Amino acid sequence: CRSIAILTGAGVSVAAGIPDFRSPGGMYDTLRPELITATAAQRRAMAADPTAVVLKDMFFANAFPYLEVRRPFILGTRERRWRATLSHRFAELLHAKTGKLTRLYTQNIDGLDYQTALPTEKIVAVHGSIGKVACEGCGAPMEFDAFCAEVRARIKDLYGVDSAAPAESSPIPCPACHRPLVKPTTVLFGSSLPAEFFERSAEDLPSVDLLLVAGTSLVVSPANSLVYRVPDSAVRAVINAEPVGQELGIRYSPGGRDLFLGGECDDTFLALMVQLGWADDLARLDAELPAASQKRLRALLAAGVGDEDFTTV
Repeated sequence: CRSIAILTGAGVSVAAGIPDFRSPGGMYDTLRPELITATAAQRRAMAADPTAVVLKDMFFANAFPYLEVRRPFILGTRERRWRATLSHRFAELLHAKTGKLTRLYTQNIDGLDYQTALPTEKIVAVHGSIGKVACEGCGAPMEFDAFCAEVRARIKDLYGVDSAAPAESSPIPCPACHRPLVKPTTVLFGSSLPAEFFERSAEDLPSVDLLLVAGTSLVVSPANSLVYRVPDSAVRAVINAEPVGQELGIRYSPGGRDLFLGGECDDTFLALMVQLGWADDLARLDAELPAASQKRLRALLAAGVGDEDFTTV
């Protein structure tokens, strides 16, 4: 095996406790449009479909719904309220220990991959990242800390958790074009994916001989195209709670190229890292892990598992 690519989804961030936007009880499910700074027509649109908050047309007409709804996620990212999990650390150690990681393609916008020591050029954020900021109008970047300071000072708190937040929202102008269109680089509905995804995948995939697919339902395109764009000789290993991708040509059969490793991503990646002899490396990362990942790792270490107990493969 010489070239490994990884495609990740929300499942790799579960142990971090990242807020879920779409599930029952998530931000979209509990959205209260009447609290959002918007016109009556815009509030009706959000009431009918909460994902209107992240529509390109909505943002260009009124940036406040996006910024107000995502305010706690933006500021929480700045405060590192959520930490990279064991699943994220697998990619980091894979690169550091073997040099065989060609690219990590993440569908997640949480930015947790950037907390690891993985070089940024190894990461393609397919749907953008909450931790990077640019103007939707002119494309000019804005420093993340400076943007967060503006969000804290100018965007009201819909959730009643920040007593220092302003009572009303005011625009955050782009430092370059001065339009109120700066936001995290997360891809809005109606916008194109970053050119980097198409450029890197065209460059990477022809030589990939192992594709790891982790924590994703494989229903979102074009990210899911990676599974059928790798060579026919490439092994495809799916790490997920349930088998996925059959409609994309994945066939789980004994002796075939497609493997299914069922269960929680953190559990599976922890087992893989132990088998690869990386337990001691993980122990050194313990303090940087979220609580759920720490619990898994500490239970394993308490059982006396160390690198000397396993053969590196």
